Amino acid sequence: MFDLHVHAAPDVVPRGADDIDVVAAYAKAGFSGCVLKAHYESTVGRAAAAGRVHGLPVYGGIALNQHVGGVNPAAVAACLDAGGRVVWMPTADAHTQRAHGLPSLCGAREDLPGHAYGIPPHTPAAEAEARAVCRMVAEADAVLATGHLSAAECHWLIAEARRAGVRRILLTHPGYTVPGMPPGEAAELAALGALVEITTYQLLHQPGMSGARLAAYAARVGLEHVVLSSDAGQPDSPSPPEALHLLVDTLAREGLDRGALLASAGERPRALVVP
Repeated sequence: MFDLHVHAAPDVVPRGADDIDVVAAYAKAGFSGCVLKAHYESTVGRAAAAGRVHGLPVYGGIALNQHVGGVNPAAVAACLDAGGRVVWMPTADAHTQRAHGLPSLCGAREDLPGHAYGIPPHTPAAEAEARAVCRMVAEADAVLATGHLSAAECHWLIAEARRAGVRRILLTHPGYTVPGMPPGEAAELAALGALVEITTYQLLHQPGMSGARLAAYAARVGLEHVVLSSDAGQPDSPSPPEALHLLVDTLAREGLDRGALLASAGERPRALVVP
């Protein structure tokens, strides 16, 4: 198995374990690798260090939030030139996050000015920067992830990314509260070449979510277009390897094919990230 989305300490919010211990847990569980994600820090150097300690492939990237000024091509260039493999569009500081009252750094720190970021059609002024990011991701043959952007922005971004030559596109947990994309719409974007992420975090922490609803979402999209991630690392979540196994087991109990689920939690996410 390969976990495409895991959080570890150090972070601006509490995490259950640090990079070294998280990667050790994956190695012990027989995983083929993972991607470290942080909303407010590039994880490229952290991933390289943790992977070297345990001899496991570990990859990093950058989320385009307030700490880098939002959709900032210079931050993307620095990440990719250092070996980063994933660029997430705004997540914790996306305008959708603020609209739903979800946490952000500027919301937790009253001494910081509040900023919320987007791309067209929500934020037309960010068009040039978003296109530059797409071009850089295409040149590096890296992964472009939609972050917490709205459904309309995801449509615009994926069309632009494909025009720019981006081959690896990830819809970041589209069924989560943000962006709250219906499964039929996610299926439309999957048909354009995007993979659709479903996470254990949704199962455990998304209000109103259930195994049955996640299974129905996956079935509507088509398991051949789905990647399963833990999005774990919270102190009140299982360890990341256990969390991803829990998601596979839950969806299998809902009637989805276990072999196809294991591919969605292993071969497919690994192929998405590994150069």
